[in-house]
Amino acid sequence: MVDHGSLLSWFPYIFLPFFTFLLFLCIKSSSSTISILPKSYPLIGSSFALLANSDRYNQWVMEVLNVCPTNTYVLRILGASIVTTAYPENVKHILKSQFSNYPKGGVMRNILSDFLGSGIFNADGDSWKLQRKISSHEFNSTSLRKFVEEVVKIEIFHRLIPVLSITAEKNSELDLQDILQRFAFDNICKISFGYDPNYLSISLEKTEFSVAFEDATRIMSERIGHIIHLVWKLKRFFNIGSEKRLKQATATIRESARKIVRQKKQELKENSSLETTDLLSRFVKDNDLDEDFVIDIVISFILAGQDTTSAALTWFFWLVSCNPRVENEILKEINQTTEEPSYDDVKDMVYIHASLCESMRLYPPVPLDSKEAASDDILPDGTIIKKGMRVSFYIYAMGRMEHLWGSDCNEFKPERWLVKENVTGKLSFMGKDSYTYPVFQAGPRICLGKEMAFLQMKMVAVEVLRRFHVVPTANKNDSAPVYVSYLTSKMKGGFPVKIEKRPHRSTTKCDFVKK
Repeated sequence: MVDHGSLLSWFPYIFLPFFTFLLFLCIKSSSSTISILPKSYPLIGSSFALLANSDRYNQWVMEVLNVCPTNTYVLRILGASIVTTAYPENVKHILKSQFSNYPKGGVMRNILSDFLGSGIFNADGDSWKLQRKISSHEFNSTSLRKFVEEVVKIEIFHRLIPVLSITAEKNSELDLQDILQRFAFDNICKISFGYDPNYLSISLEKTEFSVAFEDATRIMSERIGHIIHLVWKLKRFFNIGSEKRLKQATATIRESARKIVRQKKQELKENSSLETTDLLSRFVKDNDLDEDFVIDIVISFILAGQDTTSAALTWFFWLVSCNPRVENEILKEINQTTEEPSYDDVKDMVYIHASLCESMRLYPPVPLDSKEAASDDILPDGTIIKKGMRVSFYIYAMGRMEHLWGSDCNEFKPERWLVKENVTGKLSFMGKDSYTYPVFQAGPRICLGKEMAFLQMKMVAVEVLRRFHVVPTANKNDSAPVYVSYLTSKMKGGFPVKIEKRPHRSTTKCDFVKK
């Protein structure tokens, strides 16, 4: 019997001499002046530049695009050409003007299908249109907004605040990134399934469902990051290594989801007057949808709802902790509201809203998105697109372009989102167009959960900062945490912090904020 594992283990040794020889030729032929633009060589393209910057990929792409006249570059890797852009007009062209010509495409669907199936974030054409139509109707309902508000409040007051309070009392350290991921996972599971995984608990134990979800997300991201996709495809074929773990994790997720879907259907069958609060109830009650199709949809919502909000909040709390002036302004706004602000109160908190937008500008939860050209095209900046080419727009890079945001584009400055009204003198939020700031996508695929996400993030920000001062315990040499991206962004190594309780004051003075 052939040992597939042993056979595959020889794969790097077969190709290593070849790539070593190519590397020698590349180094020998390169000039002493190193350009920011990656060098491209026959057959392998810019693969070596990509490998050399694999641990800082987003930052590297930003540097490359920043020196290009229209912030657009054609990256060539192993015979394939990938258009990378941070030019707003190109983004608008891709996401709106020529939307039908830039679907997700077969490459990305193939990478994600084992996990996301035909869910809305991995769908094109009629399947996407159907899911979008159903989802849009549900997300726009007042009853869902009220349900979300209720779920978030319960999770904050009964789980998040107690965990932070105990940490403060013990003067111990915790990973705030992990806590926020747990918080967001509970929230989105309740909102999507009506199911409580109780992931954020005092014990902070892992659950089978949540661990499987983390594993699947990570391995999907590793697939995307492979320069040679044959590597993960071989591992999947032989069912070894990470691909074996992915298969197991996906089976666990889908089995758990299937049980929940069937239980929900049974509950609605036995009691047709049962209130449909969570998304799953709404899908299975009013739409005759295939069971696997429903599972795909809900898994996509969990992925989007967990990782994006937790990533945004992680970077928000780090940035606020490093900027006492901003923290003071946020506390002034918080102290002008009631102890338990309503949805309308939270909606009107413009400084916190601006701070969250600014945080996501610098550290977007999703750093890039990629499409595949269905036919030949020309982008507004003149870049020629051939059928089948990958076209990616880099949200991380767009948030750090000086010509878009000014010479202080690398600074955390919420005021760039605010204007003072002439008559009242009050600050008003001034948003940017979604093609310059595509953090929530744009055009027909713009994020349906945008308002839900802001409601959740603002409520967390208010209730945490009202009670606690977040003190980072790592990077004491003032260096920023490392921004890494999987399907969504993460803070490398987590976000270790200590939690300090604030003195309770009803005054709007915030001089107790540590300088």
